[in-house]
Amino acid sequence: MVDEDRIELLSVGVDVGSSTSHLAFSNLVLERDVKSPTKRFEIKERNIIYEGKIIDTPLLDNNTIDIERLSVFFQEEYRQAGIDSGDIKSGAVIVTGETAKKENAKQIVEVLSEGSGNFVAATAGANFESLLTAMGSGAVERSRRYNKTILSCDIGGGTSNIAISKGGRVLSTSCISIGGRLLGIGPEGRIWRIDKPAVEVMKELGLDYRIGDRIPEEDAEKIAARFAEALLEVMSGPACSSLAKRLMVTDDPDFPHRIDEYMFSGGVAELIYGGNGSYKDMGQMLANKINSLAPKLSAPVIEPENKIRATVIGAGAYSLSISGSSGFMDDNISFPLRNVPVIRVDIDDSQLNHEHIVSQIQRAFKRFDIHEGEEVVALYFKNPARAYYPELELFAKSVEAALANSIQNGIPIILIFEKDIACGVGNVIRRETGLKTNLLSLDELILKEGDWIDIGEPLVNGQVFPVTVKSLIFNRN
Repeated sequence: MVDEDRIELLSVGVDVGSSTSHLAFSNLVLERDVKSPTKRFEIKERNIIYEGKIIDTPLLDNNTIDIERLSVFFQEEYRQAGIDSGDIKSGAVIVTGETAKKENAKQIVEVLSEGSGNFVAATAGANFESLLTAMGSGAVERSRRYNKTILSCDIGGGTSNIAISKGGRVLSTSCISIGGRLLGIGPEGRIWRIDKPAVEVMKELGLDYRIGDRIPEEDAEKIAARFAEALLEVMSGPACSSLAKRLMVTDDPDFPHRIDEYMFSGGVAELIYGGNGSYKDMGQMLANKINSLAPKLSAPVIEPENKIRATVIGAGAYSLSISGSSGFMDDNISFPLRNVPVIRVDIDDSQLNHEHIVSQIQRAFKRFDIHEGEEVVALYFKNPARAYYPELELFAKSVEAALANSIQNGIPIILIFEKDIACGVGNVIRRETGLKTNLLSLDELILKEGDWIDIGEPLVNGQVFPVTVKSLIFNRN
């Protein structure tokens, strides 16, 4: 007998970073909240069941990732874990740092996400990664458990992802191009890799090195020191120097009144907290410089639960959201629905009439420069109507009028609500309008304009939908 009050999902987190690539599998346990009026599901347990091998991200050349070798590696990891890709229902493929700038970055996420399971998000957004690393490192949970404000910084090969967590919630995220693999130094000090941020630092220091040159240790130390200074500058906020501003990938984080603790994760953090190893880059130098500057921070530095694996654990265990338990789905829709842009529609309930609703939907499309009827979007409404039949009927007929081209072209109509009205809206639309197919109506999701979502196969007899909220920003500048 199927337990309709408890669901277990297999989830995967895949990280293709500037320095390393690896994955982790998690088992997620969802249970109904019996105290909730809508009996919605919540994630109650997140158990890491397999942490894979960590490899150097394979490259064909400095601008191209070796997709074939990468794909074979992850296929072997699935075999080692004894997991079939068809059993994966949630998770994310994260392409991070300098890797997101490679010529074939988009192709990588397409190949890996298609082969990784039925519902895997492909993402490369810097702010999204900052959110996941804060969760995967344990910073968010620690902020909840001890009621602290924690600034976590995940330092990888190409970027440092910053998040500020308070009371179990991420308040702000940011990212700067600082990482251990931006300058690759091989035997006898020969440079084998120089990424653009390292060139920026060299210019500032009056240095000029090329791939193949031998760099004295003294100069490499100067470069690492300048990166560390810029990072600590941003962590103390905001970025003031011209170098730090040029290295920023996103805006500065929004700082609260005080930070109680600082925390580092990522590959470089393994070295910050006393690990060792030879990585043919400036990671160890960067770690040493950060340690020398850390006493200047306004609060103590603590060690996280997870360091180099923070991203994959965050991607596999924390990227999932669950819709309310009263969705409405037409059987003609095929899942998963991938990379759907979220468009907010602002309905003023004091002006609830046909013209207002239609014009606001049209205005929302125009804001995104999207022509209605040409592609799938998710229209997001906070509270467009009460659960009162005349208002639901008015809303339903207005949606039909505003989406005439989408309906005619057979494009799935996706309506998402913050409040618990999805089932009522879906039933009234089917009963009172000509929109009889291709309708998906979900609720109890918190989204914002600019989000992208993947919607997975429905669970518990079509009552619940797994949703990954993400971003798809490749840092091409």
